[in-house]
Amino acid sequence: MINNDVMRSIRYMLDLGDSKVVEIIKLADADFPIAKEDVQAFLKKEDDAGYVECSDRVLAHFLDGLIIHYRGRNDSLPPRPVEKRITNNVVLKKLRVAFELKDVDMHQAFEDAGFAVSKPELSALFRQPDHKHFRLCGDQMLRNFLKGLTLRVRGG
Repeated sequence: MINNDVMRSIRYMLDLGDSKVVEIIKLADADFPIAKEDVQAFLKKEDDAGYVECSDRVLAHFLDGLIIHYRGRNDSLPPRPVEKRITNNVVLKKLRVAFELKDVDMHQAFEDAGFAVSKPELSALFRQPDHKHFRLCGDQMLRNFLKGLTLRVRGG
């Protein structure tokens, strides 16, 4: 899925303003160079003037910031390195951690979106990429998860 779409979807889900998105990104790294105008450019549609592609680095900081925002910072552990490459699987993992979702919650989110996923399919998404049962999370699957999670978070 396109990083801009992921950010746009999460922003809508949580009803975040541009300033709040910047604040969340800064939670992951206070020195990260981002401004409200950058966020506004990421959130524009692809054919709009001023559209800027959201890099993996920006999305990684945003997702890490979400985890810190919802779960707090654990100062007893060293900070995790920021992901260099953001895949749909990484987005799924980070959202699972941020919202403290169990398997049951994940299945419910998929079900709410009308996209049934079996237990083995779901666990395969969270395996290490070199594991023989690892499965890539497709765009449609991530889109449906975000839709189901939005229904859960926003209600209705």
